[in-house]
Amino acid sequence: MPLIEDHHYLKICAQLASSLSISTSAARRKVEVAAAKEGKKDLQSRKEIAQSFLEQTLNEDNKQSVSAAASFDQLLKALKEEENFMLED
Repeated sequence: MPLIEDHHYLKICAQLASSLSISTSAARRKVEVAAAKEGKKDLQSRKEIAQSFLEQTLNEDNKQSVSAAASFDQLLKALKEEENFMLED
């Protein structure tokens, strides 16, 4: 896959990656796969697909009371009784 250096496209993919809590390359790959499924190869259609994914993700986050990133952060917090637990000494 050749490197696309369009600033606007990369910005949309970065925002998509941030909202999905994935890497930017994974977000770009998600857009590339969707574009390939639709048979679209030009940059403008990829921008439109990425923008629609971003809007869909932001709408889902707005519908939920807590975003996916916030709920993931919540899961990573240690419980008070497990705070000083060590597997090895």
